[in-house]
Amino acid sequence: MRDEDLARAVRLREEGSHEEARKLLVELAWQHPDDGEVNYQAAWVHDVLGLEAEAAPYYERALAGDGLSDRLGAFTGYGSTLRVLGRYEESVETFLRALKEFPGDAGLRTFMAMALHNLGRSDEAVSTLLKVVAESDKAGGYGRAIAYYADNLDETV
Repeated sequence: MRDEDLARAVRLREEGSHEEARKLLVELAWQHPDDGEVNYQAAWVHDVLGLEAEAAPYYERALAGDGLSDRLGAFTGYGSTLRVLGRYEESVETFLRALKEFPGDAGLRTFMAMALHNLGRSDEAVSTLLKVVAESDKAGGYGRAIAYYADNLDETV
């Protein structure tokens, strides 16, 4: 029954029936409090609805629970949700924790840069973003130079 209900809830979310999906996922999370996947899907639908404060505890349970299929997505969603809620330090801590499991992930680092900026750590945020660009195929042949300046932002001649 859990699998069918979860599949139905995900389908509802994907089809845009977010409130109906939310109701089903809240019930499933209540029935399966340690189920990482159920809690992740519940967090996701709350985020889609702009209910970040309600999403955060589901993300926490998803990351602590069993059976989570997308830890990277859960970390990204949780860290981003914390940032939106103004919980910037916790957001950065979440991204740093995630980067231990997913070293170098560009998405995690990009979202973390936003939280660093919110903390007034703009040099670190810009440096992080420059490193993401330098490591990508979007650097247009300037990857080495961009990587250098990522660590030397204020250098002049």
